[in-house]
Amino acid sequence: MVEVERPSDKFLLDIIKYAAVCQLPPPTASSFLPAKKMAGARFTARTVWLIIADAAIIYGGIILALYVRLGFEGSEYQLNGRNGWVKITLATSICLLILYFYDLYDFTVMGNRRELMLRLVQALGIAWVLLALLFYLVPPLLIGRGVSVFSVLIVLVSLLTWRILIHYLTGHPEIGEKILIVGTGRAAQETAEAVWKRRDAGYRISGFVTENGTDPNTKLSNAEILGTTGELDAIVKSEKIDRIVIAVRERRGAFPTETLLKMSLAGNVDIEECSSFFERVTGQVHIDMIRPSWLIFAGRKRDTRLSVFFREVVHRSLALIGLIVSLPIAVVTAIIIKLESKGSIFYRQERVGKNGKTFSVIKFRSMKTDAEADGKPIWATADDDRTTRVGSIIRKIRVDEIPQFWNIIKGEMSFVGPRPERPHFVAQLAEEIPFYAHRHLTAPGLTGWAQIKYPYGASVEDARNKLQYDLYYIKNQSLALDLIIVVETVKTVLFSRGGR
Repeated sequence: MVEVERPSDKFLLDIIKYAAVCQLPPPTASSFLPAKKMAGARFTARTVWLIIADAAIIYGGIILALYVRLGFEGSEYQLNGRNGWVKITLATSICLLILYFYDLYDFTVMGNRRELMLRLVQALGIAWVLLALLFYLVPPLLIGRGVSVFSVLIVLVSLLTWRILIHYLTGHPEIGEKILIVGTGRAAQETAEAVWKRRDAGYRISGFVTENGTDPNTKLSNAEILGTTGELDAIVKSEKIDRIVIAVRERRGAFPTETLLKMSLAGNVDIEECSSFFERVTGQVHIDMIRPSWLIFAGRKRDTRLSVFFREVVHRSLALIGLIVSLPIAVVTAIIIKLESKGSIFYRQERVGKNGKTFSVIKFRSMKTDAEADGKPIWATADDDRTTRVGSIIRKIRVDEIPQFWNIIKGEMSFVGPRPERPHFVAQLAEEIPFYAHRHLTAPGLTGWAQIKYPYGASVEDARNKLQYDLYYIKNQSLALDLIIVVETVKTVLFSRGGR
């Protein structure tokens, strides 16, 4: 067996110095481990624990209501003699599903206590109406009318108390991982802003460290500059910092290479590139923060033939199911379009697909036949005056996208991926936005991460913002993330939210 020599501190120091000269991110302990795939900003460990806690509260609340209403003997009979455990599990599952559809596992909702309470009351009300309907249609599932009344009150009060407590804890300035940002430029400030907007992430900005001579103890956004890079070690100890985020683009001169190396090897504090940190907090890749080297080394692992084949099967199967289920809606839509205005039912438009290959996307016609009479491409907007009366409705509820199931079955698109754009706009955007051409490295999709995270886009700036979500998806692409996006898309369509 060949023994591999462990790299010496001098060897690692040489790597750090070389990285600093080349403007590469300094390696940390995690740099030598495989990159961890992100399943989406919504489904963090905190979200999972919140779901588990809610399930325990709902399940326990119904059982408590059972004992209050029926007493010990009656409750034991219902639980053990009439499959009460299974019935309560079903009721709990329906409640959790409705809570999810009301965005109550998105911690940003908890930033407003009034909104939180209103959504919680609405969600539980809808859940109990659905359960009442289910009990009426399937009487054996009913535990008891009196139990339902008691359980509504117990669960509502318990969940409200629990969620208000979570609201307090996530907003407390002393609770959470303390973050020190090295840098005072635009990247540093936008990273801090991202943390303040996502209080659910569990991070607290302690302050900044300046590298460009900015006076310490001055206010920068909502935090202070605590000192210079030369004082980094002392600041980390005095402020009890848990994580250092590097937001310095120029890494020559005042960059604290030696200090960061010692901290990294000692293991007393986590050190992270701002690009990776920003990606994890926001669910997008910030174009201005990234370098090609970061994308190269932090990209997803190699796709195997089996994984590619399995993903294709899943996506085309979803499209086939969607085509069959939506067939009655498609037939009615086609008839209404034909009755309202002259012209074809379907609309074909050239779009750019994987590796820059063009194809014709199929949609139900939602605009007037002379929408682009002069032949010049025009950005489509959310309230486009070129749409017909039927078109404005089918666009709002996404019915106009149904024919694209056929594009997916043919292999021109995937169910999930960046939305395909017209060649004219692709040429324009590729010149104005860095990395824009890289969104064509994967097949375009009927829905995507950008569609569920960003509203309707109709400008270069909107395209830039959507690209940051598209790059996140491409970098972290997996079947698990695809399924999350599909579920989120269903919710977006039902509540008429999101972009296109």
